[in-house]
Amino acid sequence: MRAKLVDHYREIAMATDETCQELLLDNQLCFALYSTSLLMTKVYKPLLQELGLTYPQYLAMLVLWERDGITVGELSARLLTDPGSLTPLLKRLEAEGLLNRTRSSKDERVVELHLTERGRVLYDRARNIPSCIVAASEQTPDALAALKEELVSLRNSLQKAV
Repeated sequence: MRAKLVDHYREIAMATDETCQELLLDNQLCFALYSTSLLMTKVYKPLLQELGLTYPQYLAMLVLWERDGITVGELSARLLTDPGSLTPLLKRLEAEGLLNRTRSSKDERVVELHLTERGRVLYDRARNIPSCIVAASEQTPDALAALKEELVSLRNSLQKAV
């Protein structure tokens, strides 16, 4: 009798294991992305500390280095974030002397962002960061480019879903 009961519970456990594989943490795409993102920012941290930037500030500066004079709304769209959440970050960058925030002469509700000379000089100091990330990843630049394209495709699909 006892052996039958043990066998019964073993069958239930095996059935549960077979049907719930998709609920194991190590099988979750979201966890792979999340944990990789956490580790990526940890790799960036000492590199960015040399520049006096946090990771979110670095992302904002990347956009400004691409296109000086962008509006807060445009920056928000590029970073996929809420414009209101950028205000404290932008105030800190302005306090550090890296950018100026000015009201648009065409529409005073619009805030434009302009790099200062110090913000432009920081670009040259940041130039080695991508190669440091490639080295830390132990991947080839081509492999990382392919991975990035896959992630962008995934992000675009998820953006449509929300």
